[in-house]
Amino acid sequence: MVTEESVLESIRQIIDPEIGINIVDMGLIYEVDINDTTVDIKMTLTSPGCPAGGQIINGTQLVTQKMDGVEEVNVSVVWTPRWTPEMMSEEAKDELGIF
Repeated sequence: MVTEESVLESIRQIIDPEIGINIVDMGLIYEVDINDTTVDIKMTLTSPGCPAGGQIINGTQLVTQKMDGVEEVNVSVVWTPRWTPEMMSEEAKDELGIF
């Protein structure tokens, strides 16, 4: 059975190429909604002009689509709330030296 936790674990494979940290710990995933075999993901990027945006969005969709029990994945990029470094996990902050 697909769960929010299993989706987030799968998405952890996606590393922001500019920062070198997975997008879950970066705080870029705002919401995961599962309805039977459909997964809806609401996410953001570090900025609207993020050069790796397409790669991150496509990667999120691809790794989720490969999960057993998933037939459809919808990824929505939102800009509210705007991403800030405070949204990162404590582990990500530690890795980047943000105190």
